[in-house]
Amino acid sequence: MHKSRICCAVIAALATAGVNAQESTGKAALETIEVTATKRTESVQEIPVSVTAINGSALENLGIDNFQDYVEFLPNVVFQGTGPGQNEIYIRGAATTQTNIAVSSVQALQPSVAFYQDEQPVSMQGRNMDIFATDVQRVEVLPGPQGTLFGASSQAGTVRIITNKPDLSGFTAGIDLDLSTTDGGEASNTFEAYVNAPVSENFGIRIAAYNDKQGGWIDNIPNQPGQGGYIGSAVVIDRISGGPLSDPENTPVVSPTNNSLVEDDFNDAQYTGARFSALYDNQDWSFLIQHTEQVLETEGVFAYDPNLEGESSTNRFQPDDNKDEFGLTTWTIEGRLDQLELVYTGGYLNREIESNVDYTGYTNGGLFAAYYVCNHYQAETPEDERCLDPSKFYKEDTQTTRTTHEFRFNTDASNRWRLTAGIFLDEQSLDTIGRFKLGNTDLAFFSDMQRTTVGTEGINSDGGPFEPDVSFVNDVSHDINQIAVFGNLEYDITDSVTATIGARWYEIEDEYKGSTTTVDVSRRLRAFGTLDPDELMAVGEDPELIQAAIESGQLQVDLLDDDGVLTVDDTILKFSVDWKVNRDLLLFATYSEGFRPPVTNRVGGGLATNQNGAFDGFRIPVYSLTDTLDNYELGVKGDFLDGTLRVNATAYYSDITDLQTSRFDPTNISFLVFTDNVGDAEIRGIDGDITWVATENLIINGAFSLLDTELTAINPELEGIAPPIGSELPYSSDFSGNLRARYYFDLEGDLSGYINGSLVYTGDRLASMKMDAYVLEDTTQLVYGTGSGLTIQDEAAEYEGVTYTDSNGEVFRGGRYVQDSYLLANLAVGVTNDEWKIELYVDNITNESAILHIDNQQFTPKVVTNRPRTVGVRFSYDMF
Repeated sequence: MHKSRICCAVIAALATAGVNAQESTGKAALETIEVTATKRTESVQEIPVSVTAINGSALENLGIDNFQDYVEFLPNVVFQGTGPGQNEIYIRGAATTQTNIAVSSVQALQPSVAFYQDEQPVSMQGRNMDIFATDVQRVEVLPGPQGTLFGASSQAGTVRIITNKPDLSGFTAGIDLDLSTTDGGEASNTFEAYVNAPVSENFGIRIAAYNDKQGGWIDNIPNQPGQGGYIGSAVVIDRISGGPLSDPENTPVVSPTNNSLVEDDFNDAQYTGARFSALYDNQDWSFLIQHTEQVLETEGVFAYDPNLEGESSTNRFQPDDNKDEFGLTTWTIEGRLDQLELVYTGGYLNREIESNVDYTGYTNGGLFAAYYVCNHYQAETPEDERCLDPSKFYKEDTQTTRTTHEFRFNTDASNRWRLTAGIFLDEQSLDTIGRFKLGNTDLAFFSDMQRTTVGTEGINSDGGPFEPDVSFVNDVSHDINQIAVFGNLEYDITDSVTATIGARWYEIEDEYKGSTTTVDVSRRLRAFGTLDPDELMAVGEDPELIQAAIESGQLQVDLLDDDGVLTVDDTILKFSVDWKVNRDLLLFATYSEGFRPPVTNRVGGGLATNQNGAFDGFRIPVYSLTDTLDNYELGVKGDFLDGTLRVNATAYYSDITDLQTSRFDPTNISFLVFTDNVGDAEIRGIDGDITWVATENLIINGAFSLLDTELTAINPELEGIAPPIGSELPYSSDFSGNLRARYYFDLEGDLSGYINGSLVYTGDRLASMKMDAYVLEDTTQLVYGTGSGLTIQDEAAEYEGVTYTDSNGEVFRGGRYVQDSYLLANLAVGVTNDEWKIELYVDNITNESAILHIDNQQFTPKVVTNRPRTVGVRFSYDMF
């Protein structure tokens, strides 16, 4: 086999841009990937849009099957969350505090990054779908606002998984096998297969199936009496939250036990699924229908307790498991009508989530936590006071459906002016029931509690008991309907200069209804929509005080109608100019706008429990405001050195107004999570990628991201809670980058070998939008008798000359946890021919324990980490 053909077959799979062989010169040269980022099929190098596109062969060679692995090679993208199926995507630093996963279905922010499979948006607040990347054509990442073409939640970017479709040119089939073992953990295995079969000249089908079993490495170790047993919980409540426990130092405290749940390597994950596609194509018109079915099941948690010995140990006192199942059906009709290309695409998504979560850590925080486990309020004498087993749980059942329709047309691509325009319809429905065990039922108050929800629309409204141990219930639903009209017009000013203008008008209706154990959400929103005095009094509010809050601008209710339905509409714009300097070099400048719709609060309009200082007169927003992102960028895409070097880079400035954030402040405001607008922010950055065919045997690829983020304005009631003006936004580092190299060599016969290596560096990142690290450290010390050992960045304890103090008059020491920098190294060696490949690989060679995310939802920090050193073998076979 000629070396250039080997180069084409082997190293093409690594490069973002791809590699091709030029038969006339015998040299390997760069080629481009066709993408649909502008809703036309175009070369990634010829569109004035920042796009990272990695094809399916590259994903296979990098050993990537899920999005979290893919993100390692995208420095401007971060994936934050607590495990498979429980993550958020952030692009270019536009991030804020995440919502506790236990209430993400109830009160989470809408995503700032849209997630698509093919033409179907599948984003969901707090729980982006974790789609296993089997039989994938490519993954496209579009950083920066993409709202004019991709709509709401494309505020900071869009990620699209583009699957392989039926190929009518011939029969193909293939399998992929992967066996591996993890240092200190269990073995893992993966099976993938696909079949592509033309049934006739115009009709074909394609089937792909997979089963991926990921062994665990986190150990649930026995709880030691007096350590890790929440023995200090009552003290924490008294010292930090001002709770009512009368004699915390002398009150007996029962430590929970977890003997029945002790298990090594208990964080297993399994992806099982299949995709079926059918295509009819008669050259003039085509019809594609596709269905994907997937079940993701996890057990245990993917975070360790930093206060325990080692970096793989945790204490859990209730079962942790998650079942996340979805079915996605999509259809697309394409054809031509005279000079117009017409496309109609639609989809239906049905997703069901069942979760069990250990919620024992709730004892460590909140104004009323001691109330749930201590009997001080009913003890006859101080000697009778005691605190009981604080073990708690959370159980969730969530079902969401989403139906979309989009009709668009494209004018002829050869015209001097080109128009893409269409209409988009989106109907989302989310129904969730969350059941919490908060109070110990050995206490009299909870033992006979009638566990019902408020109002006639809540679950179990007949007044009977809900189920044993459940003391709080969320039973709510969201119905979100959207209509949008969009257009994108390109005009060639000269043969080399093109101007583009895009616009999107949208209207979104959000109906939030249902109830919690303590709040009739439906009636409350109707009361604020109508401002009827009788209705306001019925939900516990003083009509005169509410009217005064509205007149002063403290509360906004104008987006609600009489039924409590929130409606928002607007028009967003995009402008760009690009200059094709020559056939190898493109320069472009872009202005674009993105948005994220508002979120309605369960306890909106309620008065804060603390009416001192910044909280004097503060009321919880009825809904958060839409946050907007205005983006300005300059970009370059170029091929150099006779087509062996490709450099793509973009410099950008983003201005965010009314940045939304999730808030949980039970000491000062409310024991229910709500959304608010933290203020304004600015982001400056440069990201880029480089691909270099160094020799016919060696290709090198690198990517980097430089970021400078800062808060430029803070809402007054968040002063002293959120970091001060000038502070960094969370989750994104100042610098991240990766370097990959692939070297191939000839073997006997038609065989060739290769060596593939990669380095991935992620810099320090802040873990939250709140300066709560020192409070959480105090809690950790009191509960466990030791600190977490995590790095804390000090933040200012004063704002505009005002020093902030706690309820005891002591100066508030603000700080945020730091997710320390890390470097990961991978290596693979393989042998291949035109049909099969076998590869030996080592991921995480140095056995680095990276801090991927610091989870504070248990009121003491837990560290979500990566898989330890993993050694494995991959085999693939393709039949043509």
